[in-house]
Amino acid sequence: MALLFVVGSATASYAQAKKPTIMVVPSLNWCDQNGFTYEYDAQGRRQIMPDYDLAMARSTELKLVIAKIAGMMGERGFPLKDLEATLQSVKNLAAEDMVTTSRSGAELRESPLDQLRRVASADIIMELTWSVNKRGPFQSVSFILRALDAYTNKQVAESVGTGPENASATVPVLLETAVLANLDNFNNRLQDHFDDMFTYGREVALRIAVFDSFDGDLDSDYNGEYLSDIIEDWVYDNTVQGRFSLSNATENVMTFEQVRIPLYLNDRALDTRTWSRNLSTFLRRNYSIDSRVVMRGLGQATVIIGER
Repeated sequence: MALLFVVGSATASYAQAKKPTIMVVPSLNWCDQNGFTYEYDAQGRRQIMPDYDLAMARSTELKLVIAKIAGMMGERGFPLKDLEATLQSVKNLAAEDMVTTSRSGAELRESPLDQLRRVASADIIMELTWSVNKRGPFQSVSFILRALDAYTNKQVAESVGTGPENASATVPVLLETAVLANLDNFNNRLQDHFDDMFTYGREVALRIAVFDSFDGDLDSDYNGEYLSDIIEDWVYDNTVQGRFSLSNATENVMTFEQVRIPLYLNDRALDTRTWSRNLSTFLRRNYSIDSRVVMRGLGQATVIIGER
């Protein structure tokens, strides 16, 4: 059995950001085992997706587990964001997106998980997997708890353990007992990740591409500089301590990885999309170069040169 935790940072101040909001949702593994899934067409590929609404409507145990975990994390300074309210917000946005198209007439495409992450503004996804062990009248719970950065999908913390046996406790109580014994060390590693993010910025990825209609390429000359150098200089000037890695650079494509962007800009929260649009605005205002920003998930942006 498995759960996902989504951790979204507050945006009003540094102090608020240090107490991220937690939202508990059932994972694909848990939903698949319990019949709460549906098929999703991901650009021609069929994918199995978790049906969060159905899971919340039909699983009492899920709600009890969410309440237990919420209480544990709340005691450690992590406030809970309501899953059902977030799902309703996703539904409202999905209804709006159904009538939204691009300039070429193509509909917006976004997976249900991307929608949930966008609405929750998640920083961290914590995945909890557990199973019930039985020995006669006694039961115990084994679990694996992993924290993943929602922007990079990199693992930032992990905890594994098995709780004590009990002949009368319910599964939520058994899970609470098992997790509690290992939670503080897990939270310390999670806090280390947050501290690193506040000091060195959030890690994202940026890709630069060129439309066929663009009159030029990334090696074109602008005031004595290659366009690629202009873009690289902008990235350097707008990352924390100039931290990034340029892993690929041709006349048509640039790939920036391990890009560390500030959490805040002018006292406002900064995400990957806004940061990338600032690059697009810079190119338009200073070099009359149109571009378009296309997002993939929360942490991957592509700036396409040549059209808006």
